[in-house]
Amino acid sequence: MDGHEGRRWRVPPKVVAVKCAAAVAVGALAALSGGDSQRLLLAGAAALGLAVVALRDLVAPVRVAADREGVTIVTGYAGHRRLPWDAVTAIRVDERRRMLLHTRMLEIETADDLHLFSAFDLGTDVHDVADDLYHLRARTTR
Repeated sequence: MDGHEGRRWRVPPKVVAVKCAAAVAVGALAALSGGDSQRLLLAGAAALGLAVVALRDLVAPVRVAADREGVTIVTGYAGHRRLPWDAVTAIRVDERRRMLLHTRMLEIETADDLHLFSAFDLGTDVHDVADDLYHLRARTTR
């Protein structure tokens, strides 16, 4: 990170491509449902849901960006919120193990909100992003 004014973490293009391809494939399944209204309804709803998620990734691919002044995070569907470093009360990684699943989420906390990001949102391991945010924040708040 040294030598950079700021950092950005985004949804990987491959993940976006998979979501788009899945929306098209499920949409084709809906079109080929052969007049079965239940299959058409379910496949159509799934295709629409996948398309909405893929569209968000296309419209707002950068989920977290940080620089000397603070951090910008995606909020809602595709909005952005700028947080100065003094508004960020905590940066941490939440890890949970349930059955065979192991999840890690980056948490960026403010006085009134908690923002969660996964490795799929950031394109890299959440521990690495947390470390980069810690270091950038420490350099700018001295």
